[in-house]
Amino acid sequence: MSGTLREIDLFIGGETVRSTSGRFGDVFNPNTGKVQARVQFATDAEIARAVEVAKAAQIGWAATNPQRRARVMFEFKRLIERDMDRLAELLSSEHGKVIADSKGDIQRGLEVIEFACGIPHALKGEYTQGAGPGIDVYSMRQPLGVVAGITPFNFPAMIPMWMFGVAIAVGNAFILKPSERDPSVPIELAKLMMEAGLPAGVLNVVHGDKSAVDAILDHGDIHAVSFVGSSDIAHYVYQRGAAAGKRVQAMGGAKNHGIVMPDADLDQVVNDLAGAAFGSAGERCMALPVVVPVGDKTAANLREKLLPAIAALRVGISTDAEAHYGPVVTAAHKAKIENYIQMGVDEGAELVVDGRGFSLQGHEDGFFVGPSLFDRVKTNMRTYQEEIFGPVLQMVRADSFEDALTLPTQHQYGNGVAIFTRNGHAAREFAARVNVGMVGINVPIPVPVAYHTFGGWKRSAFGDTNQHGMEGVKFWTKVKTITQRWPDGSPDGSNAFVIPTMG
Repeated sequence: MSGTLREIDLFIGGETVRSTSGRFGDVFNPNTGKVQARVQFATDAEIARAVEVAKAAQIGWAATNPQRRARVMFEFKRLIERDMDRLAELLSSEHGKVIADSKGDIQRGLEVIEFACGIPHALKGEYTQGAGPGIDVYSMRQPLGVVAGITPFNFPAMIPMWMFGVAIAVGNAFILKPSERDPSVPIELAKLMMEAGLPAGVLNVVHGDKSAVDAILDHGDIHAVSFVGSSDIAHYVYQRGAAAGKRVQAMGGAKNHGIVMPDADLDQVVNDLAGAAFGSAGERCMALPVVVPVGDKTAANLREKLLPAIAALRVGISTDAEAHYGPVVTAAHKAKIENYIQMGVDEGAELVVDGRGFSLQGHEDGFFVGPSLFDRVKTNMRTYQEEIFGPVLQMVRADSFEDALTLPTQHQYGNGVAIFTRNGHAAREFAARVNVGMVGINVPIPVPVAYHTFGGWKRSAFGDTNQHGMEGVKFWTKVKTITQRWPDGSPDGSNAFVIPTMG
């Protein structure tokens, strides 16, 4: 049977390359539960070959002026827009998210490409005339060389573009190791970059499991690694990469809270929660899986409004235009989510809506999980402390604003948080004091726009530089500072041994 399956190759030096490893990963169609393709896992030697190719190509690419590099990004943007429907359908077929969500995945990545189109301006350095007698000081940002990105299954278009868009625009060559669960779109992105005019070897795609990750982290010619995934693996990537002398940003898990104040517009809150908690089957690091109503009256009213909204959610196949969300990515992940639901019951939380056992007629083998709602969740429960990453909303009741503020502040994760209120003072106080990296005020999924920056705190991020925006430019470049003096014709050279100062 495996001989009839589509095979997904590596992409090295501007062309698809068949791996010699003999190792493969199954790529499922989550709608049917069937294996639809297999992805070839690269050998360490093939990853090393990709690095060598990238190293050779990077020299000429870095010497290309920033405006010409930006023109490749402009053309890549045009090609993505041209192929949006095709890419979204391919993405949905491997991930399971509905087509509209896949288009959003691609569009969010494309917005970082749009930022990268302005790289000539973003790369400008600083200049001081007359820092000392006849002395000027200026700085320049230069690429690191060969860099790499290791990306997760939940955003197979957006997160690769978040990484390679800025990294390549500033003059690096890039090795991308996408998730082996849905690897086809990253390959298509690399092909479109070639069509856009990127020189062969500047963007390479290799596939694999932990051995591929380790090969990237250990390779001496890879100077920086960006990672998005679970917190335990993020911590591992950060430690191993840093020990190898690399610059590393490693984004981990999340348990984002939505604080609902008594004065909030509950109709709007419920509408936002339906999308933020259950959209993309909850498989988002910026999903909103914990809602925190302040006061029992707020909790009772919110619960009353949530129930019909959850009942109205339509779970369907990825191509169902009426579906709010589709299947989860694998059978193993479905089982993990359902085990967490049982754990919540065992821990004593009130299971108000049970999404287990959901079956879609004609797609009984698909990886579908219905929406679930827990109430009266306590902070000592594992289901509260850990990331479920599925269509499960947990309600944790708070007695006061201070209690609500404490919950996300003290949680091990600090990716995103939202507050729903009409009170400007409460919102301002919350934003200033909460110990979380990204805050939404009446915005349920506070992912910053591309020219700002994305990054969480605590166990949601390891490293000290965020994704995209000017933080991304800083991460993918190194600063060189030049202090210059041109000889003034002084015959005695009396100032030759004086350290330049402002004196």
